[in-house]
Amino acid sequence: MMTIVQRRRRIVAGVLAALCAHAASAGMVTVDVTTPSGAPARDTVVVFDPLDAAPPPSHDAAIIDQVSKRFVPRVSVVRTGTSIIFPNSDRIRHQVYSFSPAKTFTLKLYAGSPNTPVIFDHPGLVVLGCNIHDNMVAYVGVVDSPYYAKTTDAGTASLNLPAGRYRLRTWNPNALAAVPSQEIAVQAASLTVPVKIDVSSAPTAVGWPE
Repeated sequence: MMTIVQRRRRIVAGVLAALCAHAASAGMVTVDVTTPSGAPARDTVVVFDPLDAAPPPSHDAAIIDQVSKRFVPRVSVVRTGTSIIFPNSDRIRHQVYSFSPAKTFTLKLYAGSPNTPVIFDHPGLVVLGCNIHDNMVAYVGVVDSPYYAKTTDAGTASLNLPAGRYRLRTWNPNALAAVPSQEIAVQAASLTVPVKIDVSSAPTAVGWPE
């Protein structure tokens, strides 16, 4: 008969083996997004939609601040159901709103931080504005997948993904044309996926990738 100590050791060994197996079945995927001239395309949203199994649910939270009459960050990506708080760090009042089908809301003119967050409960693109300052615009990509990122100033985004098949979607607020999605197979080995995207110096009307 096993002692309590032996049982605990067996449980710990089993947990460690499961963790090692999960780590071995995951792969680091880097998406390298550049323009046709080779320049990095920063602020590009990268989404991996799993094709083999539904990911577990999650309840996340995020913050989009207002600084010097600008939304910070200008581009965000969150999972469906995320609660976002919109603090106002300016010394003037703002009125945040969105008329986007994925999330329509209005926060009354305020300073400081609103009492309640806004829950982004439908996937799609949400365009934010301020009723007081027309130049304030920001974008929130709401996705059902937990595997997402935004490219850095170097135009890259890296995620550690479980092995399997994924649909890769990319979007940039300044894109001149939609970027076709592509299927990616992730294994234990590291993978780099190049993506080309043509951008302008100003935001465009290219829609959210479905």
